[in-house]
Amino acid sequence: MKVFLSGYGKMGRMVADIAAAKGWEIVGHADIDCPENYETAPKADVCIDFSGVGAQDALLSYIRRTETPLVTGTTGLTEPDFDALREVSKRVPVIWTANYSTGIAVLKKLLRDYAPVLHDWDKEIVEAHHNQKVDAPSGTAKQLLEAIDPNAEALVVHGREGLCGKRKENEIGVFSLRGGTVAGEHTVYFFGEDETLALTHTAQSRRVFAAGAVRAAEALAKKAPGYYTLEELIF
Repeated sequence: MKVFLSGYGKMGRMVADIAAAKGWEIVGHADIDCPENYETAPKADVCIDFSGVGAQDALLSYIRRTETPLVTGTTGLTEPDFDALREVSKRVPVIWTANYSTGIAVLKKLLRDYAPVLHDWDKEIVEAHHNQKVDAPSGTAKQLLEAIDPNAEALVVHGREGLCGKRKENEIGVFSLRGGTVAGEHTVYFFGEDETLALTHTAQSRRVFAAGAVRAAEALAKKAPGYYTLEELIF
């Protein structure tokens, strides 16, 4: 398998190490600080992207030029960025997710299947990440919120202070903690009468995300053009 890497920071290098251990060939890499590499990189069997929002235009130019399948985990994207990904997915298979962990994929499925059973319980999401993370809440927290509230009907709050009044019936709190070297921890709380259910996923290192992206790349390379979820590739 031939791989082109978009983004060559900590995550990109982890992906390169895991791919090389599988015997895959890294045909090149590019990043925000060397965008010219997108213009000359060859076609690959798959492109794995952990770059940054500022690299997306150059990245998608490469994808259109070479028609290389795209696995991307860049966070902080806006709706126009997602529109661009969906547009290019008409030509090549594309997957975007904020978290390539298999455990998170299972957690999202659990929430979609069983959160409706607890529709009248109070719900909160708390996520914790290292002190270098630049966006909040995490992309994963947003995906967990979507799994709980697929029609975006809830009132989402990101902080409470002072006389904020009692909790509203359709309220979901999403809170972000930042510190140290935490790779990623997400807890979804369901508060009922006299009982609490908490579902927690903890990533011990960032390597779990890199390994998951490589697994996704192997599956995506065999797919027809389209915009895929991680669940569609692993379940």
